[in-house]
Amino acid sequence: MPEILFIKTSSLGDVIHHMPAVTDARKHFPNAKISWMVEEAYVPLAKLHPGVNDVIPVAVRRWRKAILKPSTFSKTWAEVSRLRAKLKLKRFDKIIDTQGLVKTVVLSKWARGERHGYDAKSIREPFASRFYHVKHTVSRELHAVDRNRALTAAALGYKVEGGPDYGIDRKRIAPVTDAPYALLFHATAQERKEWPEDRWIEVGKALEAKGITPVLPWGNDREHARSHRIKNALKNARVPDKAPLGEVAGLIAGATLVVGVDTGLLHLAAALEVPLVAIFIATKPGLSGPVSSGPMTTLGTAGEMPTAAEVIAAIEALPR
Repeated sequence: MPEILFIKTSSLGDVIHHMPAVTDARKHFPNAKISWMVEEAYVPLAKLHPGVNDVIPVAVRRWRKAILKPSTFSKTWAEVSRLRAKLKLKRFDKIIDTQGLVKTVVLSKWARGERHGYDAKSIREPFASRFYHVKHTVSRELHAVDRNRALTAAALGYKVEGGPDYGIDRKRIAPVTDAPYALLFHATAQERKEWPEDRWIEVGKALEAKGITPVLPWGNDREHARSHRIKNALKNARVPDKAPLGEVAGLIAGATLVVGVDTGLLHLAAALEVPLVAIFIATKPGLSGPVSSGPMTTLGTAGEMPTAAEVIAAIEALPR
């Protein structure tokens, strides 16, 4: 039984974009043992994929901060050492680093096995390419989902066929509720990607007029305050409690529809095939936008902000 180790650690959107590659690998190697090394925050997400046998948590983000502090150095180094010891216990037939960063190639070297990655012209950080045993050429003009699939196919020796399949079943996570609600993902780590609050309010009012409750998730204090400002301008909107990623996945799976800016949770909605309207303002969706087999409309691009009327029209046109 072949042993395959994927390394795609972060961020949220990148982890989701890797799922179709896992589906492909499982399809071509039904008896393989597939492991996935991923940042600890995204472990619940990787576990949603039924083709993954073992999820290996890493905490590079936390380690980088803790290793420099005398109070946490010993504990952090011990944690790193335990992971390295665990990885050395077995040999993988293929180690596939679809992230293509120096930090992930270092992680790949902790494991035993044939290391595969992008060549110097295909990779985000060319220095990392020096440390793969086998290097593959994959166009950087492809969407992130297609790049992951292409690299995995090259490493495992098959051809990519068909459209992307994220492998996760929306109905198994949470049933669509009888009380319809729409998730409005207004929050993003980069303020330049935000859509104006008055436009969210217009959309919220249009949803309420159709009997759909707007729900405004948040991730930090600033986003929490923004959610409440939008809520206070509406009649029936609600702001949920902050929840771990696994519970947020259930909230998305049960939604009637999702409207969101360029953020990782938007990609999770696409993977779950929830009816979706994506709003792009500061980035181009061509290489990293949501990809879905479900009902979806993408509006806007870098420098072109859609109006509230355009978003409302797109919502009304979605089949549900």
